[in-house]
Parts: sequence; C-alpha cells; structure tokens
Amino acid sequence: MLYYLFQYLESEYQFPGASLFQFITFRAAMAIILSLLISTIYGKRIINFLRKKQLGESIRELGLEGQAEKAGTPTMGGIIIILATLIPVLLFAKLDNIYVILLIVTTLWMGVIGFTDDYLKIKKKDKEGLAGKFKVIGQVGLGLIVGCTMYFHKDITIKEEKTVAEIEQVVTAEDQSDFNPAVKSTKTTLPFFKNNEFEYASLITWINDDLSKYAWLVFIPIVIFIVTAVSNGANLTDGIDGLAAGSSAIIVLTLALFAWVSGNIIFSDYLNVMYIPNSGEMTIYITAFAGALVGFLWYNTYPAQVFMGDTGSLTIGGIIAVISIAIRKEFLIPIVCGIFFIETLSVMMQVSWFKYTRKKYGEGRRIFLMSPLHHHYQKKGIHESKIVARFWIIGIFLAIIAVITLKVR
Repeated sequence: MLYYLFQYLESEYQFPGASLFQFITFRAAMAIILSLLISTIYGKRIINFLRKKQLGESIRELGLEGQAEKAGTPTMGGIIIILATLIPVLLFAKLDNIYVILLIVTTLWMGVIGFTDDYLKIKKKDKEGLAGKFKVIGQVGLGLIVGCTMYFHKDITIKEEKTVAEIEQVVTAEDQSDFNPAVKSTKTTLPFFKNNEFEYASLITWINDDLSKYAWLVFIPIVIFIVTAVSNGANLTDGIDGLAAGSSAIIVLTLALFAWVSGNIIFSDYLNVMYIPNSGEMTIYITAFAGALVGFLWYNTYPAQVFMGDTGSLTIGGIIAVISIAIRKEFLIPIVCGIFFIETLSVMMQVSWFKYTRKKYGEGRRIFLMSPLHHHYQKKGIHESKIVARFWIIGIFLAIIAVITLKVR
C-alpha cells in the first residue's frame, strides 16, 4: 500500500524520498525490519494470548529427555510468523504482482489447514488432529492452484533473449516490471549442468511435437508433488526447539538471493541465469518471511516459550515450495532444503524397513533409534540445542552449495 502511496506522492508532488519506494532492495530492507519488529515485540503478546486461551501443546510420551517439561507450552505460534509476514508485504509489495498474490494465497491456504489441525488437537482433545487425507487434499488443492497459475497465467513468463538495449536501459533502475517477454514456457533450471535448462514439455514431446500444448498434464502433477513433499518435510522437521524456524530462515534467505537475481535483467544476464520478469518483487515477500522466522526464533529457541504448530510448519513448507517453483529452482530443493529432505528420508527409510522386516522376520526392525532423524540424536543423549545448532550449520553449508550453482555448471 505504501508503494502506491509514495508512487502517487512522487508523481504528483515530487515528495522528497518517495522515489526510494521504486527500489526492490529498499522495500525488502523495510520489510525485513518491520517483520522482525512485529514478531519480536508483538510476538510476546500473541504468546500471552495463546497461554490465556489455554492453547498449550499436548505432548505424546516418546521417552525423550526434557519432553515432559514442554507440556502446556503455547502452540499455534505460526500465527506470529503469518502476521509478521503479511503485514510488511501488504505495506511494501506490489499487490497486483501475480507472484506476490500467489504467495499470499499460499500463506493463507496452508495457514488455515495448519490452524484447523492444531485446533482439533487442542480444543477437541484429538491427538491426531485433522485427518491425514484432508491435509493431503488441502496440499494437493494448493498445488493445483499454483500449477494452473504458473502454466496458464499470462504474466508468468520468461525472457530467453535479453537485448543490449534493454540491459542498458535498466543500468540505474531496479524496477524492471516493464520488460515483458513474449515467451510462455515450462522451462526450469537444472543445477550443475552447462546447458542448465530443462523443458517439462520434453517429457511428452518426444512422442510427438504436437503434444507440447498438453505439457500441463506433466507440469501440474509435478508442482502438486513438490508442494506436498516440501510442506510435509517442514512439518516433520518441526520436532525440537528452533530447528524448523532456524533451518527455514536459512533456506528463505538463500531463495531471496535467487529471486532477486532472477528478476534483475542485469545480474541474470551476467550470471547467465533465467530472467523471470516481475519475479524480483518476491524478494519483498521472502525477506519479510525471513524476518518473521528470525523474530519467531526469539521465543522458539531452547527452552521454547511457544511452538509454531502445524499452523507454522505447513505454511513454511508451502511457501518455500511455491517460491522454488516460481523462480524455477525446484531442482535445487534437495540441496537448499536438505534438512527437510534428510528428515523426510529418515522417516521413509524407518517405516519401509520396519514393514519389510516385520513381514520377512515376523518382527519389525529399525534403522534409527527413532525418526525423524533429530529424535535419533536425542535418543543418543545429545542435547537438543546442540542438535539444532549442528543442523543449522549443515543448512548453511547446503545454502552455500546452492548459491555456488549460479556459476558452477
């Protein structure tokens, strides 16, 4: 909203400093500062409200050290993250940008699913919360919306050819929304490969070139899978104090860099990466989201004063998935979201091996002492704060590898 206000003040009254709001970097800086302030200052009030309403966590007995002390800790803290993200976005972002709209829809959609799950667990005393099939239906529904929007919306395009004249025109400007390409494409980026672009349509056009118009039959299911997988991965990672929020902050700050580069015609040309017009506006959303996560950590680090619940974890996963798809870096997810990937893989391995050995030997056997993986290390007697710190270090290492892919091919 402030973007439009200062745009009007600049055009009509040449208001001093109003031109700053045309720069993505300035608005992104304002967004992260405001989101940090909201999540830290008003976060305490929300926590007190949750405690007053007796919205405390019901802990299942898993035999983990320090588990009993966490019973009654306020949950649904994901509300802090959602509010601290959306308020700066509404103030500083272009609200007619399709990518921003898509991220707002994602936040509200997954927030409602997560909130419903937490509400049923706490108020209805239903430990299972929202039935798994309904969660999956919600995730698939979001994937369908994102996939259809990415494929069919006229403003979601890429520019394959960047002329010298275009680049010279934006040497001193960051707002490049006027540089619209004429290419609708399902191309994405493959890391570590020299010709690092992959066309989803090629999965069916090898049969017949005329099938390219049916590429959505391949593209949309892949988007649905990514949204579902990443949101569940974030949900599984949210098991000990600060792990999900800290790991996610590292991930989204990495994605902010990719979004800004992809939406900047100069740097995308220099780094020879895919230029995606209008995608730079997502940087405001991502930095606001990062600020909200870091501010939430103020209260979520050990010993946690609040848990994010599914309200937060499902929302975080959904947002990260949609950002990755929008900037066409979804093949980087196993790297940049490596913590989510490892946690999910540990659960899949544990469950599969248990079922296999029970069928073969009549007794289920385990690979890990407990899954997800962070619980395995808790069972080994490592303090959860040390586990979290080490997972963060791994997350930073993976983020650096992801950034390196901008040049290493």
